[in-house]
Amino acid sequence: MLRKFYAAALLFALACAALDAPPPALADTPAPALAVGDTVADFKLPDVSGGSEKSLASLKGTKGTVLIFISVQCPVSNAYNERMEKLSRDLKAKGVNVVGINSNATEASEAVRAHASEKGFSFAVLKDPGNKLADRLGARVTPEVFFLDSSNKLVYRGRIDNSRDGEQITSDDLRDAVEATLSGKPVTRTEALAFGCSIKRAS
Repeated sequence: MLRKFYAAALLFALACAALDAPPPALADTPAPALAVGDTVADFKLPDVSGGSEKSLASLKGTKGTVLIFISVQCPVSNAYNERMEKLSRDLKAKGVNVVGINSNATEASEAVRAHASEKGFSFAVLKDPGNKLADRLGARVTPEVFFLDSSNKLVYRGRIDNSRDGEQITSDDLRDAVEATLSGKPVTRTEALAFGCSIKRAS
């Protein structure tokens, strides 16, 4: 009888310990998204125009870099195509480079390359296999932007502006963040919720 009592007590103790134990780590759980003020580490991704890998260090502008998560099929992302190209040209003249990132597992590199050519993108477009960069930055939708200053510190994240319709823009959030940074002023709005199509992540 005493033996049964001790056995039951041991099982109870083990159950209590299990309840207090932290849950096991999941290998495929993405790392927490970077916050504004964090530095984005260098990365390498294949350039869809030629397939060779390009690094952030090789593509960054002297005054900063804008990473834009884009899509071939998303109607919201496509509504911004002309604005993204104009943004690229305007900012390049100020030392800020735009880099397109496609993280959709459902969009092959060939389709992304054809789309970039058809839309006349003058900025580099990289493919993010396995959506690793999207996971690292916490990108959720297309289009979604991440503006890094000259030292790769994340200064602004979120939407390009407040309207899918280019005629209805009342808040030019990304441009405001870039202009403030280049002028040495604090960015008034460091985050604005991006809207668009969800990034189709690899299973």
